[in-house]
Amino acid sequence: MSNQLSRRTVLQGIGASLALPYLDAMNGWTAYGAPAVAATPKRLAYFYVPNGVHMQDWSPEEVGPGYKMPFLLESTLSKFREDLLVLSGLTVDKARANGDGPGDHARSLSSFLTCRQARKTNGADIRAGVSVDQIAAQKIGQATRFSSLELGIDKGQNAGNCDSGYSCAYSNNLSWRSESTPMAKENDPKQVFERLFASSGETSASLKKRDDTRKSILDVVGEDATSLRGKLGATDKRKLDEYLSAVREIEMRLNKSESNQIPAPKFTPPESARPTGIPKEFQDHCRLMFDMMALAFQADLTRVATFVIANEGSNRNYKSIGVAEGHHELSHHGNDKAKHEKIKKINQYHLQQFAYFLEKLKGTKDGNASILDSSMLVYGSAIGDGNRHNHDELPILVAGKGAGTLKTGQHLRFAKDTPLANLHLSLLERMGVALPSFGDSTGKLENIGS
Repeated sequence: MSNQLSRRTVLQGIGASLALPYLDAMNGWTAYGAPAVAATPKRLAYFYVPNGVHMQDWSPEEVGPGYKMPFLLESTLSKFREDLLVLSGLTVDKARANGDGPGDHARSLSSFLTCRQARKTNGADIRAGVSVDQIAAQKIGQATRFSSLELGIDKGQNAGNCDSGYSCAYSNNLSWRSESTPMAKENDPKQVFERLFASSGETSASLKKRDDTRKSILDVVGEDATSLRGKLGATDKRKLDEYLSAVREIEMRLNKSESNQIPAPKFTPPESARPTGIPKEFQDHCRLMFDMMALAFQADLTRVATFVIANEGSNRNYKSIGVAEGHHELSHHGNDKAKHEKIKKINQYHLQQFAYFLEKLKGTKDGNASILDSSMLVYGSAIGDGNRHNHDELPILVAGKGAGTLKTGQHLRFAKDTPLANLHLSLLERMGVALPSFGDSTGKLENIGS
């Protein structure tokens, strides 16, 4: 092959376009027919779980590469052991009251990525801080179609009082573009799909027509796909076919979810409203969203993302795994053993969804490695034990090798009250964003890699 494809090449059709995954043909070719080595883009993503975790089954005792995985990690992430950094001792001080009284849930979500104290208000004068994902997006977002992607399972609202005098904006948003502007997350899988894979050039009329007839976007761009396929080598043909199959699979699951969506109750509070296209089961919903984030990374549509698995203070029940009580209710366990066991089941269930996402990225090639190898995925919460509402000794994982810049496969314990902001600062540096400080940082984390 003599021609080189741009990483921004898309498949075109009448009124629609579809981004391509990373192909060898985008590297150019050497005189000997082998693909030339090109810099692999790094990805940065954050995943938040509410109400803390059962720390007794989360925190390893041993430090270093030889640590024993506790129950929650062993039962869900053991196959990714060498892809993980388990970090203990990190703190989000700005989630503490610091003189502002109750409101731990609101402060936790709003400060997890900002490391700034939220102004206590339930009015329009909200103030937090610019989140680390948006700092990265502002610096590197011009290289992709979308500077960042904000996803979540719960929609939530941005007005009113959701936690002891704190605006609902704090409890429902992880990402903040400015001190006063949260980045609203999308929880409707259909809308995410259309935004990512059909928005460039597709008119509202053509979208509605395609939707009404259940016509696949692959049918619209099929002629261009066939033409491109004839110009590709065997490896790229396989990559393209796998990608198009994944896109079609998501379309089919979305169509199925629409026919099996949650029926609208007679009265629906704003915070629990469910737009069209949301699957009835939590796991189906979560995995659809993870699949689309994976495809967005694969097609290099974005390199920065956030995912809120549930809003902070969420009282969702998980009847599908035998937990009928609400999550927040159970988190105030009072050391009751039965409640402990149910909290563990919820924690395990959340981690299983994260493991699904890691499996997806690990199995997707990106140049000579996997997308997981090039990524830095932070999973955790700004609450340690839900019963105590503590904001130190937090449950924090980093998955992915950051294109060889992270020394994974180990557990590290940091000095008491080491700011989580130090991790953010360290990952920003690996994304090519050099800052003297971030939030309440005191420096960069040591021993996490080069």
